[in-house]
Amino acid sequence: MSPSPSLNIVVVEDHDLLRTVTQSVLTQAGHNVVALSCAEEVDEALSGMSPDLYILDLNLPGEDGISLARRIRHSHPRVGIIMTTVRSEIADRLDGYESGADIYLPKPTDPTELLAAVLALARRLGPEQGGEISLGNSVLLLSIQTMRLVGVRQQVLLTFSEVQLLSGLARAAGGMLERSQIASILEMDMDAKSAASLEMRVARLRRKLTQASGHDTPVRAVRGVGYKLCVPITVI
Repeated sequence: MSPSPSLNIVVVEDHDLLRTVTQSVLTQAGHNVVALSCAEEVDEALSGMSPDLYILDLNLPGEDGISLARRIRHSHPRVGIIMTTVRSEIADRLDGYESGADIYLPKPTDPTELLAAVLALARRLGPEQGGEISLGNSVLLLSIQTMRLVGVRQQVLLTFSEVQLLSGLARAAGGMLERSQIASILEMDMDAKSAASLEMRVARLRRKLTQASGHDTPVRAVRGVGYKLCVPITVI
């Protein structure tokens, strides 16, 4: 088997032994692996990582693998997803594929077959998923197609709404958007609850911008008006 490029892989598996073995197999193959026991840990654990591929157990406690795969595919259309499960019925496989899985593997999964599946997805992901992108004269580069934010420090993946918000700020005159404009872009009502939600979204985007660029205040609030982008960014 030809060597696979190094990928950032997230394993979500509630069985402790299987999770440990899967992480060990992938790490020994040269991949950077984060292993989690449930779907609820995913968002918090990946704040500093840009996953290329997810390996999801279908039968997770709490939010199951089908729901998690659907959520991941919606926010990151190009990411690879491998679904694993003891279920063997055709209907279960169809549910997995319909949720966004690229490959469906039965459990227990043979390590050789797992690595072959990872290699196959690595070929599909291609150079855009892990390759270098020139920044030119900008501090940051936003690829709308891959939803990837590239900076002088690192690359991070954005959610769909973060791409909408950041591209709107980048294209606005002076990098400034009023709250009403942002509400329109994100299709939000500007009541008190939505205003608090907007602040949380901006805070998450700000953290990702800082991770990528190293800039302490990439987006600042303009009191009573809206938000202003404070770093040069190119949108492609």
